Amino acid sequence: MTKPTTSSGPLRLVGLTRHFDDFVAVAGIDLEVPAGSFFALLGPSGCGKTTTLRMVAGLEEPTAGRIYLGDDDITATRAYQRRVNTVFQSYALFPHLSVLDNVGFGLRQLKVADWKQRSMEALELVQLADRSRQRPRQLSGGMQQRVALARAIVNRPEVLLLDEPLGALDLKLRREMQIELKRIQQEVGITFIHVTHDQEEAMTMADTVAVMNAGHLEQVGEPAALYDRPATAYVASFLGQSNLLPLEGFSDPGGEFVTAHAHGNGLVVERAQLPKGMPLDGGFAEGAPSVHLGIRPEKLRILSPDEAPSANRLGGTVTDASFTGVATTYLVAMPWGQELTVTRPNDGSLRARPGDAVVLGWDPHQSFVVSEAL
Repeated sequence: MTKPTTSSGPLRLVGLTRHFDDFVAVAGIDLEVPAGSFFALLGPSGCGKTTTLRMVAGLEEPTAGRIYLGDDDITATRAYQRRVNTVFQSYALFPHLSVLDNVGFGLRQLKVADWKQRSMEALELVQLADRSRQRPRQLSGGMQQRVALARAIVNRPEVLLLDEPLGALDLKLRREMQIELKRIQQEVGITFIHVTHDQEEAMTMADTVAVMNAGHLEQVGEPAALYDRPATAYVASFLGQSNLLPLEGFSDPGGEFVTAHAHGNGLVVERAQLPKGMPLDGGFAEGAPSVHLGIRPEKLRILSPDEAPSANRLGGTVTDASFTGVATTYLVAMPWGQELTVTRPNDGSLRARPGDAVVLGWDPHQSFVVSEAL
């Protein structure tokens, strides 16, 4: 299938807002989705991601704000006139039509002369050309999802919206479809905007991820950047697991690192990881947002007795050890009552058991500092 004509430009949301009576579903977000990218809107149920998608599709009218596709303001454009298509979780295939007729339905309505050829090209792209004469009920869930995808891209839109498209599939099929969607997006060059609550799915597939929370954008960036350097405590907790140690303040010895104070421990933190404006002259002001030092579970090490001293060390007691095949996940209770999660590969390194007293260490470059404030 040939790529669509040159995109008119990025999709831009400017101050986009949607109210439902007194409830604010989307609270004035500003966002730019680069043309030809695979973009994910990630967040829990009720955060506003699907409402945002429906406004882009023309299925919901914004309370305020504008939507631009390239230089065109499409805020008031009717849904069927937008260069945008949507793939829903429910597939919405016509059960009485063949796969080929399902894919070509829209083209036939528009009286496109070569609808059959274009529909077969779309089916070849999703590797279902040999199923063109079958009915949807004769296909698996994954195949039906690919038919819905072929139908959405056959008329070569500039933007394809995917609303939890893999939610109805089992785990194995979902992972297969993640790979397929990435391949198809790269081949056709259409901008994909994928709405999901699945963190792993978003990070696996997308070039860029926007994390939403309560109608706001918490952080936008490449998956690795969001994971390694979350901007808020919410992003740190929502994207995978994080150990968040509440801090009492900082001291600044100068140089590349500063010292963070937590429960009587001085912990070394890379200066570059501190949020802008973070006070480094002692404790935090009364009523200020709480501040945490974050360490991902796989970045923590259980130090062996003969291991070189670590810049950061915390002693605790193992309360649980869960073997998962490639790794073991430990819970380690700290003296102040907090349990830290440690994930270590089963590579022959030191193992621990519940009840063992252990010392945890980590590289100062692999921790981060986040505030509760948005």
